[in-house]
Amino acid sequence: MTNHIVCIASERKGNEFLEEAHDRGWRVTLVTRKKLLDEPWPWTAVDDVRSVEDNALPVDYVRAVTNIAGSQRVDRVVGLDEFDVITAALAREHMQLPGMNSSYVRRFRDKLTMRNLAHAAGVPCPEFIGVFNSGEINEFLDRVPPPLIVKPRTEVSAFGIRKCETAGEAWAVLTDLDNRNTWRDHPSQFLIERFIEGRVFHVDSVVSGGKVVAAGVSQYGTTPFSISHSGGVFTSSIVGYRSKERKALEKLNAQLLTAFGYEQGVSHAEFLQSESDGQFYLLEVAARVGGAYIANVLEHAAGFNLWREWAKLETATNHPYKPPKIRKDYAGIALGLANTDTPDTSHYTDREIVYRVKKSRHVGLIFSSPEQKRIDHLISQYTERITTDFLAVQPAKERHDDSAFLGG
Repeated sequence: MTNHIVCIASERKGNEFLEEAHDRGWRVTLVTRKKLLDEPWPWTAVDDVRSVEDNALPVDYVRAVTNIAGSQRVDRVVGLDEFDVITAALAREHMQLPGMNSSYVRRFRDKLTMRNLAHAAGVPCPEFIGVFNSGEINEFLDRVPPPLIVKPRTEVSAFGIRKCETAGEAWAVLTDLDNRNTWRDHPSQFLIERFIEGRVFHVDSVVSGGKVVAAGVSQYGTTPFSISHSGGVFTSSIVGYRSKERKALEKLNAQLLTAFGYEQGVSHAEFLQSESDGQFYLLEVAARVGGAYIANVLEHAAGFNLWREWAKLETATNHPYKPPKIRKDYAGIALGLANTDTPDTSHYTDREIVYRVKKSRHVGLIFSSPEQKRIDHLISQYTERITTDFLAVQPAKERHDDSAFLGG
């Protein structure tokens, strides 16, 4: 009997995952929102598709997956987007299927849980506190110098983050949240932490048997927080293979994933290097592929695709998983919101351009070269060119919105 994998996708992403699972002989069913049915999914790799309403809740996806199982045995359930990770876990629990349960997955979604686990394992984090007890909050605000960040516990990237220059501003934000009188905006759904100025890096990993078997280490240009709040061109590029930053981050990332007990899958971890002391601090970690075309950048630099490796891990019952061979070239991306529906980049002709983003109202290029300096130069050059030719600025979002490209 053919194995069957159901992929939940509340956003259009993970085409390579669907293709790889299909190529490895599995039946692939896609469960997605109605408004995404006309998106360019790899239909030749999808055996069946089921839709839910655009405003579907996790229980609606679980019901859809359960109904599929009524006529077709389901062997695996995977959530492709950040917001689908817990939904897929709930479906697995309901149907008693193998894989991570919802309680475990929350350590990759809830930033307070994330901080507590990492801190207990010796992974440096910015000073933080959960928003529960007013006396403890005041003690924290007296002890930790501003600026401060009030951060949602379960949003992605920089969405919903407020930077506060004083303790009074932090309390004003909490009071505003409390006055909204909804559980989603309740102050306890947030945490407060010290704002640290510095550079942001990300480590994107493939994990098998509890060990990191492949990883890419990259650095953002302007931080996701600044892009989300002030606009601009998002950039990311591969960190030097012999650099001390890469070695430190690889060690810290492995320590983090071991502390989380992560046995199998892919991960996207972000670390901040403090401008003042040079130390790395954990920002967040997710059990999924990073957004903003990070997988494509890594593929052009290192020769493996995170989506495909993840699919290989999930379908390894038929084909034992073998870690990829890693190439050590360099790649980077420059990506921005465009002021036109279909930006024309045909006048961008550098030979190192290996990928052009094809998404409405987005303009983006991926560059690849054996030389890191060449990538740095191209990113600097095209940041200016995209800004001049196409850039549109969009107000920061407080909630998940599918018009934004920063997914961390």
